[in-house]
Amino acid sequence: MNIERLENWGMPSTVETDVAVASRKKPFIIAGPCSAETPEQLLATCRGLANTGINALRAGIWKPRTRPNSFEGVGEVGLQWFKEVRDELGIPIATEVATAAHVELALKYGVDILWIGARSTVNPFTVQEIADALRGVDIPVIVKNPLNPDLALWIGGMERIANAGITKLAAMHRGFSTFEKTKYRNIPMWQMAIELRSQMPELPIFFDPSHTGGKREFIYPLSQKALDLDYDGLMIESHIDPDNAWSDASQQVTPERFAEILSELKIREVTSDNTEFQSVLEELRNKLDLIDREIVELLASRMNIVEKLGTYKRENNVAVFQVDRWIKVFQSRPEWGEKMGLNKDFIGHIFKLIHDESIRIQTAKISD
Repeated sequence: MNIERLENWGMPSTVETDVAVASRKKPFIIAGPCSAETPEQLLATCRGLANTGINALRAGIWKPRTRPNSFEGVGEVGLQWFKEVRDELGIPIATEVATAAHVELALKYGVDILWIGARSTVNPFTVQEIADALRGVDIPVIVKNPLNPDLALWIGGMERIANAGITKLAAMHRGFSTFEKTKYRNIPMWQMAIELRSQMPELPIFFDPSHTGGKREFIYPLSQKALDLDYDGLMIESHIDPDNAWSDASQQVTPERFAEILSELKIREVTSDNTEFQSVLEELRNKLDLIDREIVELLASRMNIVEKLGTYKRENNVAVFQVDRWIKVFQSRPEWGEKMGLNKDFIGHIFKLIHDESIRIQTAKISD
């Protein structure tokens, strides 16, 4: 897959800034209202954002809503308003597309960046329709993660777009839907994006704190977390009057607050040329390597005992799984970990994985 890095997208901000994000590695920042509502609202919001050092403006023209009779976007007329904003401010514009017709209209009005939303990524037929409409046009395209935590589906969506000839490609992490009650609108599941980066290291990854958090107070801490994990960019929703926005009011911030968030964000260095730092880093990593080796050896020893346990149960015609034993393990191990300063949920998750593997090994022994 031939993917160009962000520095090759050829769309630097037209505005100079001295905020923190303009340091060593300036993230690619996209901001703007969830939806284009009126020409006045769109222009006022974008004017407020113009001097913050952003790379592109965003606005939803078509809004996929869960139920009908909600505001579903202004449609094509919004593209005309957005074009006029770009002509005045000289900043690239971005919008979501969900059909081939959307692509055609966005290209007609000169939209600079397209993104594919989570509801579209979940459907390969929809992504392929968009990909087919993009053939012959190498416009930057950002693919949001699917609603459900399915890495293969996310990668598959990007592969479809890349196969259409798109080289300016990026992923957008916007969290995942869940039936669990959490403080976030969509749970981040950071490990999913980390795994994506390990499989596609050349791919730029953006983060959408607005859709992940669902509330404006989460935008700053989630954005900082993403930058701490070396994400390449952010997409943040901003509205001139967020409390009265026609969609997603609670997750938008004013242009003034947006500028404050950017100024508060800290950019971490990927590494350091400091000799002492490199020496200490190497020493600590070597210690981790030794401990990890010991952990693996201990796990191997544990599974050897599990095999013997499976054999003994088979010889005595005893079932593999005993719920009382599992309850005892699941209660005691997290408590041990907590007493040692470890997170109970973390230890519980580890021992669930260990237990699942133990059941697999014992089941195989009983089936011998």
